[in-house]
Amino acid sequence: MTTATAPPLSDADIIRLAQNDHQDTSSVPPYLLSSESHEALISFLHSRSSFHSPSLAVSEYAHSLLSFIFLAPETPSLSSLLSSLLVNYINLFALLKIPRDTNSVKTIHFFSTLLNHVPIKDLKSVVNLIVLDVLHIVNLDDAQLLELLPKCFDLIRESERGGDYVNSVFDRVLDCNWSKGLLVKMVSLVKDFAFIDKARGREFLEKVFDEMKIVDLQDLPSLVYQLLVLASKGFNKREIIEGIVGFFGSKMGSKVTSIVRQVEGTVLLHFNFAVKQDPSLGQEVIGLVKSDVQAFNHFTVSVMLSIARVRRFSETSMRILKTAVVAAYHDSKFSKDCKWLPDNLKEEYLQRVKVVEKAVLRAVNESNNGREHIVPSVVQLGLLLLESLEEGNLKEFCSSNGLLGIEELGIQILKTLFEVYDMARNEIIEQCKFRVLSLKPAQSMLIIRLIGILVRSYPYPMLEHVPRLKELLDYFTFMNGKVASYLVTALLPLIKFSRDLQDYTVLVVRKAMFRREDTVRLAATNAIIDLILAEKQSKTDGSFSLQDSSSQASCSQQEIPCSTGGGLFQELNALLQRCLYQQAKVKEVMYHGFVRLVLVDPSTGGPVLDFLLPHFLCFIGEDTDGQLGVSQCVKTENGKALIQEPLDCLLFCVSLILLLQPHGKINRDSDAPWTCFGFSFSQEAEEGRKLPSETLSSALLKIRKLLQNGNLKVLSDILGQTQEENTCLGEEKRKCCSLILLGIIEVLLNTIANELEKASDAEKLELEKEFIGFVDLHDSLEKDSCTRHGSGTRRVNVRATAPDTPNIPDSGNNLTQERISFLATSSIFQLLEIVVKLYNIECSNGVTASQKHSQSSLSKTTKCCSKMISFVLDATLRQIKSYPIVGKEDPLKTLIYADINILGGPLLKLIFLLKSGPKSMTDQKKKETKGRKSVEERKEHLHLAFVCLKELITISLRSSRLTELLEDLLSVATVGHGLDNESEESSKIDDQHIRSKELFIEKLLKPLILELLGLSYLREVEVLYDVLLMLGNKLPCKWKNSHGAWAMDLCKSPHTNVAKSVVKLAVCLTAPPNDLLVAQAIAEELLKVTKMEVDDSLEVSEVYPLINQSTSTNITSCILQIIETVIVDMDWAIKELKRFCLIAQKSIHIHRNGEQSPGMTFEENLYLRAEAVVKVLSSFALMSLNYPQAEHYLRLAAKFYKHLAQMSKLKIAPKGCKQLFPSLQYQKLVELTCKQLTVPLYNFVAEMQRVQIENDKSKGAINKIKRENKCIPDLIFQIEDYEKYLIQLSKKSKVNLLRHAKRSTARDFRILDPIREDASNHEHEANHIDSAAAEDESGEYSKDNEMNSSENVLSPPAVEDSESDGQNGGVSPAAKRLKRGRVVQDSDAEV
Repeated sequence: MTTATAPPLSDADIIRLAQNDHQDTSSVPPYLLSSESHEALISFLHSRSSFHSPSLAVSEYAHSLLSFIFLAPETPSLSSLLSSLLVNYINLFALLKIPRDTNSVKTIHFFSTLLNHVPIKDLKSVVNLIVLDVLHIVNLDDAQLLELLPKCFDLIRESERGGDYVNSVFDRVLDCNWSKGLLVKMVSLVKDFAFIDKARGREFLEKVFDEMKIVDLQDLPSLVYQLLVLASKGFNKREIIEGIVGFFGSKMGSKVTSIVRQVEGTVLLHFNFAVKQDPSLGQEVIGLVKSDVQAFNHFTVSVMLSIARVRRFSETSMRILKTAVVAAYHDSKFSKDCKWLPDNLKEEYLQRVKVVEKAVLRAVNESNNGREHIVPSVVQLGLLLLESLEEGNLKEFCSSNGLLGIEELGIQILKTLFEVYDMARNEIIEQCKFRVLSLKPAQSMLIIRLIGILVRSYPYPMLEHVPRLKELLDYFTFMNGKVASYLVTALLPLIKFSRDLQDYTVLVVRKAMFRREDTVRLAATNAIIDLILAEKQSKTDGSFSLQDSSSQASCSQQEIPCSTGGGLFQELNALLQRCLYQQAKVKEVMYHGFVRLVLVDPSTGGPVLDFLLPHFLCFIGEDTDGQLGVSQCVKTENGKALIQEPLDCLLFCVSLILLLQPHGKINRDSDAPWTCFGFSFSQEAEEGRKLPSETLSSALLKIRKLLQNGNLKVLSDILGQTQEENTCLGEEKRKCCSLILLGIIEVLLNTIANELEKASDAEKLELEKEFIGFVDLHDSLEKDSCTRHGSGTRRVNVRATAPDTPNIPDSGNNLTQERISFLATSSIFQLLEIVVKLYNIECSNGVTASQKHSQSSLSKTTKCCSKMISFVLDATLRQIKSYPIVGKEDPLKTLIYADINILGGPLLKLIFLLKSGPKSMTDQKKKETKGRKSVEERKEHLHLAFVCLKELITISLRSSRLTELLEDLLSVATVGHGLDNESEESSKIDDQHIRSKELFIEKLLKPLILELLGLSYLREVEVLYDVLLMLGNKLPCKWKNSHGAWAMDLCKSPHTNVAKSVVKLAVCLTAPPNDLLVAQAIAEELLKVTKMEVDDSLEVSEVYPLINQSTSTNITSCILQIIETVIVDMDWAIKELKRFCLIAQKSIHIHRNGEQSPGMTFEENLYLRAEAVVKVLSSFALMSLNYPQAEHYLRLAAKFYKHLAQMSKLKIAPKGCKQLFPSLQYQKLVELTCKQLTVPLYNFVAEMQRVQIENDKSKGAINKIKRENKCIPDLIFQIEDYEKYLIQLSKKSKVNLLRHAKRSTARDFRILDPIREDASNHEHEANHIDSAAAEDESGEYSKDNEMNSSENVLSPPAVEDSESDGQNGGVSPAAKRLKRGRVVQDSDAEV
């Protein structure tokens, strides 16, 4: 009654009452309590929204009403008024009649405090109105009403069936188009939505990152910060991190502007700050990079570099980033070599590593835009990559596929930083200095290479760091010899800009020459030569002289006298003189250095010869007799004979310098040794003085004449007689003298070859005779040396390594590498031509021998020719093998080796001649002893020639010149032997490289193989098989398969001595998956020959006669080795499968045009490969193998079951993820393994133990028992581990995977004592069968559970933890278990 008579109030009255009565808020005006007043009160709200300044008017009125409602919100009339007021306010807000400002924010906040008193029905209306207004939200102010949603959702969810309504409303919001204001507001509010679980949160984040592209660039950092705050509160951390790096790495990746880079820099700072506040975010970033390669982009790299600045993550972040980059290269290389991967997956791996390269380089290139804080991390990353030593095969793979490679990527990173950032230069140089001194020599070489690149690219900035480089040079005498030498070589380009650095380097080298260590003196000698070469090259290139550049003086300049104009050669003359009194290795380095010096500047030949002449005359007198003091070159030290003077190297150096000298008088005034001391000879003395070049040339001619008609007596005089002649020390001295003399002969042969190129026809005949004489002398000397030492082996090369090979790791002081050959490639070419000519004459003489020559003359010609062939083939093989050792930039490589492919033509000619042979030998003398010996020599020469050809093809295969070599060989075969150089099939090949390989195989290799097989030249056939395999693996599948089929045809012929190579060809030249089908077919035929039951075995396979009792062992070994390579491939494949499984669990499948995802394709291919391995291994389980092969087979089986266990474990879904149904291909693999491999394996092991017990009295029984104690328990453990995961997978997937497993198996494999155990064998076996039968009857699934639980106690919890491997000698957990029986029971009705 009171409310009905209450006087009406205007809006102004309500505001006044609210303002005046704010102190007494215990009563509500009666007018407001009347429900009839609500319409008027709402009309006041609408009228105030039409004011000129509606913001304050509406806000004051709404606040006044809400303040009165707040006093009694539970009153029904006020609750109804509240609902009406809220709905109308929302409508006015949506109609833009209420301004978006602070007043509206306060009003909406006031409404949110009273939402508890709004009826649920009205709340749903409010929510519907707000959701309808979502489409009109443009900016953040338009989204003020969304502040009401969290509380509305909570209140509605508390009501009956409220959760469904809330979810439907949330879905409506996600389905609509978002504006940037709505997106930002939703991100700030989503943390208050308590109903959102992980799945709904993932949907929300997908919507956010899909719509982020509409947000203004300047708003992105704040939005990312909100997302990081959201992640720190536990809201889908991994998804937020993935979304952010994916957005900036992919969706924003195409926008490369300065503003975008600045925005990314700010976001990186937010990341850094967020990780400091919440380290779990850093763990998520690291985990993302580890598990998902697809998330790797330039922004991911930047984020990792940013969080690396947080001390807690500095090492971990850098290690994971380095591992990801290195793994991308290795995975791509492995996938390229993996035969069974499809081409699309190989291409995907290649593209992935290219993406990684581009991502890293882009992150580095953009590091100067608001992200300077990551520069120290970039420096660390570049150095870590540089320290990762690349294998040679990986370098070849990278270069052939247009990739930088790990080493080059690290160099490019640091080079970019050095160019862009001044502040990074000090850090780079300081880190380089530290690492050169602390790392291993091979790694230090890479750091020094970086220094050299920086010196060549940025010489002037590097001048600022000369003090640090001088500090590094202070450790010259403490470094590895090659590292020290390489350091000086790297700094040479900087020396011409800094006299201070040059003087300091000379001072360091001078000190090093007085050290005791041989390696230090070698490094110092190399440094001296390099310093002189650098000066000569700078003059040759037109650069200013070293002496013309100036820098600040240093203390070192006070100790080193300034040059008087003679150059460094004269300035360092005293140090070079000291080298003449060092060990032989030091002298060899100096002699080779002089040759390089003359190659760079021929005008220095005169001073070098002046320098060498006095030393030369100490061993070769100037008298008319031409004495050769070889014995003076050997000394005795500590009871051992050592070469003190490498006289052959000295002669080699002198002969090359004389050859390189320009015609005419040599100018030696400015570079004479004495000019550095400030005086010269008088004119009369100078005119009467003989030129050193004339003296040396005359001495070489005397030596040549002395040895030209030498015999063993002359050689004995040259070698000298010692009082220890008949002692061991005397023999050693004579051997050293022989080695020197052999080298001198090679030098003379090289000189004759040079003369032969320019000689007339008449002169060529004399020179060829001289050639033959020296080869005969070389052979006689070699035989004499070998006879005296009681050894039939050829001369061992004890020369030092070529001086300019810094890229080869030091192999230690006890080993020496192949020296630079004294015979140039052109000389060997001449020798080959002469040998071919001689052999042609011998063949023609063989026909008319009875008419024109006596038997003795023919024998002499044959003997001479045999010596020539033996010598030239040895020289050719040594030349080819030493070719890759010499550095590419070494001038001697061009001078000595030149184009090594020119040896291919005459080598093939010689092969054809040796293959046919002289008719006199083949027809008349086969039964004579000498004839048989000649045939054996010819076969030995033919084998050596094929080896040379194989090595030559191998070298060309690594370079880009294989096609050129093969075409040259084909032309020789076509012209000289009438082979057809074209075929119908090859004419269809467009690629020249493929066509040349195919023609070489079809027209040359295969005919040669068949012909040699007919002649029973089996060793030669083995070499050709290697060449065929090497070239065939480089062909596409179509052509490769044809050669594999050809090899399979060879298996049908009984060439028993080459059975292993033929089988290897047949399998390896068949493209997957058919390669293991071939292996399976051969294994099945092998089983027929090697069955356990001897009575059922065949002597020879009916399908492949190549397989018989005599070849079974070799073929078994070959197949097992092939399967081992497949299992090794599976090890890498399972790691990749694990990564694909992680992606599948996150439901991140990449489908392209409805095709299978790469992960599913990869998985199916792996299962097919494993299935093929099972089929091959199953045949061997039924064979009777000898013990080493049986042991090898068991170890392979254990490894294979380990991989199967890992596959099965990956099929089991982790907690929180849905268990996927095992694929049909996987089920087939399990069934095949249980049926065909597991069951026969137990019988194989039992039989193996039985045979071992019978033969335990042999000498090797103890060792066999020890090995068996490892391999058998390990195999049983791996089988049990595999079946354990199968049981777990069966339970989760409800698919009985063990229905084909063996019902009962007593896994009681131990080495039995035949004395104690023989009496109880029958009783034990009967008890075991009874217990097995009882267990079979109780085939309950619960017993499986009991067994499984007990196995879990005794077995490791995960496959990764059981890394025991029989080959590594580790004892598996199964070896430590007590003896017990194992039962695997399943029935078809279990699941």
